[in-house]
Amino acid sequence: MNSVHSTPGSDEPTVHVARVSDTRWQAVEDDREVGGGDVSRRTDGRLFISVDAWQDPVFDRIAAAMLADLPTPLYTVVDESDPDTASAWRRAGFTPARREWGYVVPTDPAISGLGAVRPPSGVTIVPAGEAEPGPLRALDRALREEVEAAAGWRTMPAEVLPRPDGITPEDLAKFVVARQEGQYVGLLRTAPTRQPRIGLIAVRADRHRRGIARALLAHALDVLHRAGTDAAWAEVDEDNAAATALFEGVGARRAGSLLELVRR
Repeated sequence: MNSVHSTPGSDEPTVHVARVSDTRWQAVEDDREVGGGDVSRRTDGRLFISVDAWQDPVFDRIAAAMLADLPTPLYTVVDESDPDTASAWRRAGFTPARREWGYVVPTDPAISGLGAVRPPSGVTIVPAGEAEPGPLRALDRALREEVEAAAGWRTMPAEVLPRPDGITPEDLAKFVVARQEGQYVGLLRTAPTRQPRIGLIAVRADRHRRGIARALLAHALDVLHRAGTDAAWAEVDEDNAAATALFEGVGARRAGSLLELVRR
């Protein structure tokens, strides 16, 4: 790609911004790279952009170049503990779309109060890595259909965005599953990062309010605690009252927030 943008001011150094690939922009000053921008398409079709630059004028020029090249709507995500970056995106015309609260979730049952939690009558918890691929994919599809018919993809974390191939064999070891009457009715997904991340808890709509999500969480946290992990990380949409109540009810501590911004 060769679209080039140069927007020097009278008192500012000349910075050239060029689109160097389908997904990458580069800012150069005196043959030295001083910043860059990237775009990626999420599996729900939305375009997310990011900019890495130390100086505000460079950030603004990269953002302007990307906005000139890309169709709207465009999205980005910022950590709310970084107000300077959020302010930079607002200068580019982005406005808040949604917020996710970050929680530190204790795994010790003495803190969470989950030590005595057992699955509801007739429900069995299938440990991570032991779920049958076919029924798990069927549950995955059913949950996606329920999301599409209700809140929509906008409020969902990456783990439940529509993916053409659904759950892959590599994913199976990340899912704890609830089984009832021979069917998979709920799941919990963990990501094995430095601080394990609870990326998703989802239960079929007709099985809500029976304690299945709490039982899945109790199992997952117990496994982590036995492995020597003191806490996990979870992110919850601020409008998801049920998930907020679930995590705060087990002693999770709010420890940050991510803000999704959009330019339409």
